[in-house]
Amino acid sequence: MKIKRIIGAASAVVGLTLVAACAGGSADDGGSAAGAAGSTSEAGTAGYGDINYWMWVAEQVPGYQACADVFEEQNPGTTVKIEQYNWDDYWTKLTASLVAGNPPDAFIDHLNKYGQFLEGGQIAPLDEYIAADSFDMSVFIDGLADPWVAQDGLQYGIPKDWDTIGLFYDLDKVEAGGYTAEDLENLDWNPQDGGSFETFLARMTIDKNGVRGDEEGFDASNVEVYGLSRGGGGGRDAGQSTWANFAGSTGWTHMDENPWGTEYNYDDPTFQETIDWYFGLVDKGYMPAYGVVASGTNQIGAGISTAGLVGSWSANGMFSLRDEGVNIGLTHSPVGPSGQAASMFNGVADSIPAGASNPEGAWAWISFMGTAECQDIFAEKGTAFPAIETSMDLKLELMQESGRDVSGYMHYLTDGITFLPPISENSAAIGDQLEMAMEAIYNRQADASSLTAVNDKINALFD
Repeated sequence: MKIKRIIGAASAVVGLTLVAACAGGSADDGGSAAGAAGSTSEAGTAGYGDINYWMWVAEQVPGYQACADVFEEQNPGTTVKIEQYNWDDYWTKLTASLVAGNPPDAFIDHLNKYGQFLEGGQIAPLDEYIAADSFDMSVFIDGLADPWVAQDGLQYGIPKDWDTIGLFYDLDKVEAGGYTAEDLENLDWNPQDGGSFETFLARMTIDKNGVRGDEEGFDASNVEVYGLSRGGGGGRDAGQSTWANFAGSTGWTHMDENPWGTEYNYDDPTFQETIDWYFGLVDKGYMPAYGVVASGTNQIGAGISTAGLVGSWSANGMFSLRDEGVNIGLTHSPVGPSGQAASMFNGVADSIPAGASNPEGAWAWISFMGTAECQDIFAEKGTAFPAIETSMDLKLELMQESGRDVSGYMHYLTDGITFLPPISENSAAIGDQLEMAMEAIYNRQADASSLTAVNDKINALFD
């Protein structure tokens, strides 16, 4: 099943930016050797020395270490030093290193972050390297490379993978509440009463006296099992794993245009109604309150919640809960007022800092990671969905063979909505503003109407 066929069928909703991604370029025209040729052959007998490479998701380290082992074997005298940090520490440490002028040689970049690095002149364009090596950018699934072209027309990232957000659930808990896996495929929601999805969450929530959320006597302040996992305020990642799927399924968009829009839409009444509904789940007891569950806890695995929104980069980790006796399942998020389910479609990429101490080695490494040779390795050993079509086909085949059905992640590409994270100037300041606002709403110290003033401050940054 070719990814180009899957994504080419994605349907549009008026007013929503769709990622044309995934109409799918083919990697059959020699793309598998594109990055290795030229870049690796120029290392010579001395190799490239030490290449410092930073990343976040811990689950991905084994896949990229396996690629590094092959790369080092092909380039004697080369050592790829992979450093992994958790999400928050990663961006704090990376930003500090870029400002101080002692960055890694290469790092994994995020569409919602790279605008701030462009503003500071802290990442290097890759066009000269691409041209010198005749590196074939057409091997990547359509739409993944395009967002990494900045307003100056230059390329600042080499795609490595892509992701959407799905709904994992404990099937035993679901069935104990009277639902089936098939029922979850047909859930809907709306910001007025939550639709059948909120009815499901109520049924899946159980207080410490054994009373369900839809039964008389339920105690919302004394919950044993929540219907939905907490995901934080979602301010710094534009709601990717929290409220974005819901907001996107209403037809709402983050900005007037994406990428490089100049007017945000957090003052939109439908968006604010969505945010009030989402964080209102805390008041009803269906989602943990702020601070109740430690960040990073696998709430489904720990038995704290029945269902939760999880990025595809964590699919292997979630499915591995079966080894611990959890009957885990996956579906897409509920269908919204648009008539379709929606998910942010993010494609991370590798970037090189403007101040990298070993830029030639960095390019050789990230261009190798942009080949089918490496991405096939990662399809087998890694967790994310590869950016090259043939490698993605391999990933799907391997997941299917292991009984790990990821169609919930693919659903948005065949019968749903995909949209980019917001890509704009002033991204760091915008993230700060939105984070504070969403944390206050999650803390129940403010409601979503407070976002109007926040939106005014954000849009004023573009004046």
